Amino acid sequence: MNLFEVNTDTCNQDGICAAVCPAQIISFSKGQYPEPVADADELCIRCGHCVAVCPTESLTHKDMPAEKCPPVQPEMMPGPEQCEHFFRMRRSIRTYKDAAPDGRTIARLIDMARFAPTGHNSQCVEWTVIGGRDKLADLGGVVVDWMRWMIQNMPEAAAAVHMDRAVARWEDGKDVIFRGAPMLVLAHGDKSLPPAPAACTIAMAYLELAAPTLGLGGCWAGYFMAAAGNFPPMKEALALPENHQCYAAMMIGYPRFSYKRLPLRNSPQVNWRME
Repeated sequence: MNLFEVNTDTCNQDGICAAVCPAQIISFSKGQYPEPVADADELCIRCGHCVAVCPTESLTHKDMPAEKCPPVQPEMMPGPEQCEHFFRMRRSIRTYKDAAPDGRTIARLIDMARFAPTGHNSQCVEWTVIGGRDKLADLGGVVVDWMRWMIQNMPEAAAAVHMDRAVARWEDGKDVIFRGAPMLVLAHGDKSLPPAPAACTIAMAYLELAAPTLGLGGCWAGYFMAAAGNFPPMKEALALPENHQCYAAMMIGYPRFSYKRLPLRNSPQVNWRME
């Protein structure tokens, strides 16, 4: 079949599919039916906008069957007050229960996060899940080795984030790297793909926001991320696919405590440039 086909019995010739197509590969003129332009198959980014927007379900994309695209349920959309409250409830979780989430729960969490935007619908985000406190303790040790290297070779940068204190606490038996989390989730991508850094970061933000819906909580693993990007022993320990870089990392587990209030944050600093 062609890239897409239009049911001329139901199409109302409104041209909405052409209007929303980001690749502009749908030709439409008033009084005519939409049709693909030349090289449309090659240029299409498979975003599904054309299928999703058609009010009469008249457009069938060869790679986006309508029956696999569930209908939008407007009643599921939260109102602005609910949305604001949900965002304000987000907390970085640094104390965890002993019980670890199972693989099915983490898989569902990642399945929700995969709908984050990826730039040109590149869908370039890949995931690695590291489970088990012993494994995380080993990785934490590599992070601390990186800190020791930083203290010796880049003392000013190390002092700016108090690495000496972190190393001392680690040596005293305190997990300052992963905070006792039972799992670590990594988002990584091919370094040659321009959208990968932002796509991985946005996908991980989606994952963090989705975590409480499954009773989970997370915290961005900042120390780990710094080591993952700059320390060869960490790259070796992670053994990511060839040419991949870790762009986001999240500790994940069941929160030990629940929060009862919404803390304050500074008002946004906005430069309005409106006509």
